[in-house]
Amino acid sequence: MNSPVSDFTEAEQKLVANVLLQRYGRLVALQLADCELQLDPANDELTLCPTLYWSEQGAQFVVCKTGDSLYRCQFFYSEAEQFGTGRDEFRDLDECVMMLLQVQSDHARQQAGLFSGATAENLAEDEYHGPTII
Repeated sequence: MNSPVSDFTEAEQKLVANVLLQRYGRLVALQLADCELQLDPANDELTLCPTLYWSEQGAQFVVCKTGDSLYRCQFFYSEAEQFGTGRDEFRDLDECVMMLLQVQSDHARQQAGLFSGATAENLAEDEYHGPTII
């Protein structure tokens, strides 16, 4: 197994921790891990990639470093429920984490029956939705 990818730097870890602090209003425990990823679609070889993992509000998140200033990310609830951002790779770690958090937030709202553009009045009029968590 190939492993040419350097570990997350302290600066990269702090950047992610700061984004999470802004998002959740408190410190979130980050864990260092490794993931095996197929970096080249033309080659079946797996590469061991440094990964940042955290869990928040029922979701698990991973950001994998796939090269110098290259990142992949996803969130999941279970083995059967895994989601990405629609982009294969990011060159900016801040953008990667921000988009990951936004996509997960949008997904959680959609699962709760809340859609962009819906107002409190619209939701109050719909007696079939029951209580709404915002």
